[in-house]
Amino acid sequence: MAPRKNDPSRRHGDDDEKDGPGSRGGSAGSLRVDKWLWCTRFFKTRSLAQEAVDGGHVQVDGDRIKASRVVKPGDRLQITRERERFVVDVVSIPVRRGPAAEARRHYRETAESEAGRAHVRELNRLSGPVSSGRPDKRERRDLMRIVKGRGGLPDDADLP
Repeated sequence: MAPRKNDPSRRHGDDDEKDGPGSRGGSAGSLRVDKWLWCTRFFKTRSLAQEAVDGGHVQVDGDRIKASRVVKPGDRLQITRERERFVVDVVSIPVRRGPAAEARRHYRETAESEAGRAHVRELNRLSGPVSSGRPDKRERRDLMRIVKGRGGLPDDADLP
């Protein structure tokens, strides 16, 4: 005799079907791509992950997908988040959204992706700070010295 649905001996969350498309049963199952992105901490909220998928910023094996698309271990995802581009292979399906160290175990970033992100990070570091908008009084004076040639370099009128 099978246990009834409201039997107190059944644990909370037990379902009759374990390997369905929406199951969250460890590394052998599958999970919606927006949930997977949220659980692996690529996005802070599930709605941000869903917006990224709908906007075409997440691709599975090079194809644009919907948020309801199911990912399985072995799929390759291309994820664009702000100015960062990740190419990751799905290793396993997370059971919950845990700490970052636990989330990193569920995917493996490709070497090309890591090298590309490191290169972009280095270029951003070398490019210097970006202007924060309108210059203040000191910055305007420094800028005028450079533009008018009074920035410490001799001017044509100063030459003998």
